[in-house]
Amino acid sequence: MKRIILIPVLFVLSCAGFAQNRPDTVKTGVYITSIHDIDFKQNEYTVNIWIWFKYKRREFDFQQNLEIPQAKSFSKLYYSIDSSDGYYVLMKLQCTMKDSWKINNFPFDKQTLRLGVENTQFDSKSLVFSVDTLGKHYDPRFTLRGWNIDSFTTTAGIKAYETTFGDPSLSKPHVEYGTYRVRIGITRDAGELFWKMFLGMYVSFLISYICFYIHADNIDSRFGLSVGSLFAAIGNKYIIDSSLPESTTFTLVDLLHGITLFFIFLVITSSAYALQLVKNNQLKKANRFDMVMAQTVLALYIIINIYFISRAQH
Repeated sequence: MKRIILIPVLFVLSCAGFAQNRPDTVKTGVYITSIHDIDFKQNEYTVNIWIWFKYKRREFDFQQNLEIPQAKSFSKLYYSIDSSDGYYVLMKLQCTMKDSWKINNFPFDKQTLRLGVENTQFDSKSLVFSVDTLGKHYDPRFTLRGWNIDSFTTTAGIKAYETTFGDPSLSKPHVEYGTYRVRIGITRDAGELFWKMFLGMYVSFLISYICFYIHADNIDSRFGLSVGSLFAAIGNKYIIDSSLPESTTFTLVDLLHGITLFFIFLVITSSAYALQLVKNNQLKKANRFDMVMAQTVLALYIIINIYFISRAQH
């Protein structure tokens, strides 16, 4: 009889212990009102967000314990708390975020903006996040001018840190914290920007291309235009590079300028060969060579540019 009574008592006690060991859940949601001041050179952007937390334990205190790991800085523009039924905290934040840009296909680039939220005082044994999915998460009218938002996802998870943060009670350098993540996929609306940035490069190529229609023995004009366009293309590249972060990869900007420089060099080489034909009294052959090269160079240049630009867009 005693054994029969003891079994349900042990079951109740084990359930109570399990419930005590479970972390508390913080239901979290965001609404983004603005993304602005995108600085490609410094890998920064600024975002204004409303964020709210719903939880039971008072000691979580997100006013003091809020952490945004990817933020360079953030400030609280508004704060309110309602403790009538648990705790409901509403904040408006302005965050200057640091991120790494993918510029391989600039200006037809696609970026992912990342924002994460944690509690600095409570690890995943005490606190985990859940996602409030009700309603929209951003204002499409004011969020990001010049860009299109392709995706917007919010998730909750666990983030591991391979350190003890100096806590002597931890034997292994491994701690885990609950995290709430926001991921925004954006694509640049690059039509006008492309021509604004690359128009100088294409004009420099066309200036050198005109050399094919200058008489072959007019060496000063032909080489003067070609060399001038060569420096103009190099200058245009430096202007574009000054607005982009450092990159160790070969980007679309590098590729298009490299192609242009190669074709300008090809024009200079063709001019030198045509001049040699003129000096050998082969004027008709020099003129015919110029016409063939003019059509070939222009066709190849256009086809190669269309191919690499189309590839970058897709």
